Amino acid sequence: MRAMVTMARRILAAALAILLAYGCRVQHASDNHAQQQIFYKASLGDPRTFNPILANDESSNEAFGDLFDSLVRINELTMLPEPGLAESWEIAPDQKSITFHLRHGVKWSDSAPFTAHDVTFTMQVIYDERVPNSLRSLLTIDGKPIEVSAPDDYTVVMRLPRPFAPLLYSIGAPIIPAHLLEPVYKAGKFNQAWNIDTPPRDLLALAQFVMTRYVPSQLLQYAANPNFWMHDEKGAPLPRLHGQTTLIVPDLNAEYLKFLAGQLDGYTPRPEEVVSLRERAKELNITVREIGVDTGELFFCFNRNPKHFVVNGRTDPRLRWFTDRNFLRAMAHAVDKQGMIDLCFHGLAVPAYGMISPANKLFYDPKLTDYDYDLKKSAALLEAAGYHLVNGARVDPDGVPIVFNLTTNTGVGVRDQMCAMFKQDLATLGIRVNYRPLEFTTLVEKLDSNFDWDCVLIGFGGGGIEPNNSANVLRSSGMLHLWNPGQKTPATSWEAEIDKLLEEGTAEMDPQKRVPYYWRIQEILHDQLPEIETVRQLRYIAYRNTLENFQPTVWGVYHREYIEFASN
Repeated sequence: MRAMVTMARRILAAALAILLAYGCRVQHASDNHAQQQIFYKASLGDPRTFNPILANDESSNEAFGDLFDSLVRINELTMLPEPGLAESWEIAPDQKSITFHLRHGVKWSDSAPFTAHDVTFTMQVIYDERVPNSLRSLLTIDGKPIEVSAPDDYTVVMRLPRPFAPLLYSIGAPIIPAHLLEPVYKAGKFNQAWNIDTPPRDLLALAQFVMTRYVPSQLLQYAANPNFWMHDEKGAPLPRLHGQTTLIVPDLNAEYLKFLAGQLDGYTPRPEEVVSLRERAKELNITVREIGVDTGELFFCFNRNPKHFVVNGRTDPRLRWFTDRNFLRAMAHAVDKQGMIDLCFHGLAVPAYGMISPANKLFYDPKLTDYDYDLKKSAALLEAAGYHLVNGARVDPDGVPIVFNLTTNTGVGVRDQMCAMFKQDLATLGIRVNYRPLEFTTLVEKLDSNFDWDCVLIGFGGGGIEPNNSANVLRSSGMLHLWNPGQKTPATSWEAEIDKLLEEGTAEMDPQKRVPYYWRIQEILHDQLPEIETVRQLRYIAYRNTLENFQPTVWGVYHREYIEFASN
């Protein structure tokens, strides 16, 4: 037996030597991707739904992001609106109506024609109060819906209650197929349509890919949509890729290892990985590029929702703490941003002062000042507000020890580290924090369904260049108004002011004249602290050198339908 093993090893060594002698190499996983023209990427969680109207989490939006299209697209380089399913549009002189002219010959993946009825049906569903969705708040003007009509199969007219500046940035809702989903909607079953148990063959597509396979906790597979409407400048059909595969990974460590092994073609490296990837770029045949400051935000948020804290007429003391501005200011001064930048982000981040990123050159407020890290100031604020130290433990004015739970999503080490730092600094102040990260879908359920949480470290991706696209977060009635969602009337005067500013800001058509409204919103949030900002990461992207027409930006990948692998 030993002789047979020795002989096998010699044969293998000889074979490898022959391969090397002829300049060949053992095939890498990414070589197969290039040969098959299939782009591999990763997602940190399973989708919660395949229904683009119902989705309000990143994993779901990623899962169907390349299946659906919209009337208007936003150019990732210029950040200006450009034609999508609508090839052109005209705005009336009074700016209270807009007429979209749809492309002719566009088909769904089942070859049914795309028509104006798909658009009117989509808008009808969005405005239906029985259908929970975050799109409605973006397309509601002074509490009123947009009136949508279709004079013919290729024309859509939208009449507005008043001029609405963000319309072209807000109208990017994914269009859904009326011929398939309208009967389901009329039967009152739309909220159950296209859940994650739906076979991929039953999902229709209008964009570059169709879904072909979903294996929970493993992968999503896509093929090029043969009916996709886009063509390149020479008339060749798009997309250029033959397909796409999304591997579902448990955490960023697993994603990183898969990228190193060539199983992924693009990867957003964590700060601690950037230097190593740059050093190994030649070996791995990759490019590592800085693309700019993150456009979203990463913040601590305290639950202010009476639905959770007021039970049978009794108010949990945590609600009083979490709505006390002095308590929140003390928390803000206990966030060691520079320490987080140095220890968690390896220097590749900047302090965050407000909800709008400096990457948004038009609406970012440069006048905001930071809450400096100062535990003595935190302690003084707490003492002045009646939160005293008793035998080393901080208690509220009623003598109740200040203890609360802190969570974030699992699998993101940098957030673990940030929470550990925050917990340690609060312990110095005599505040006990119970930290427990949660799997992402469980965390989302707590945030948007049962509201059973105290404090969370969470990131929001931002609404793009248009601040009103964050209306579902900013507006008191918004379902993503995290600290107290879905309010019938604003719970506070400052939330009412933000609601009013959103309405006034959207009525001003001159972009420069809109700026003061959004600066004021940022100032209110900075002062009232429903979100306690931390830092913004300097974003990098790592990708295979075999990719062509791959142009990543902090706002997304420019003209992703043109991506392809270089031919051998």
